[in-house]
Amino acid sequence: MKRKAARSTNELTTLDDFLKDEGKLEEFEAVAVKEVLAWQIAEAMKAQNLSRKRLAERMRTSRSQISRLLDPKDGNVTIATLQRAAKIVGRTLRLELL
Repeated sequence: MKRKAARSTNELTTLDDFLKDEGKLEEFEAVAVKEVLAWQIAEAMKAQNLSRKRLAERMRTSRSQISRLLDPKDGNVTIATLQRAAKIVGRTLRLELL
């Protein structure tokens, strides 16, 4: 196993730079996006007093799929699933390339 040389704090300017240097920036950004989406859906569910079971019924899916949808660490959720969940909780999913 090859060890990387220690860095001084003077060499880094931002957390993004560090993650980019480590080859992990995209992975962390994807997790952050999923975390925000899961939180927004969960908050909308709370506002409507909508349980995971009821959301699953309305989406015609399983509660385990809803658990994956609401798990911020599980990135294996399709855009179509996110769109369906958003619609049921009265939201719209908007994606854009910047």
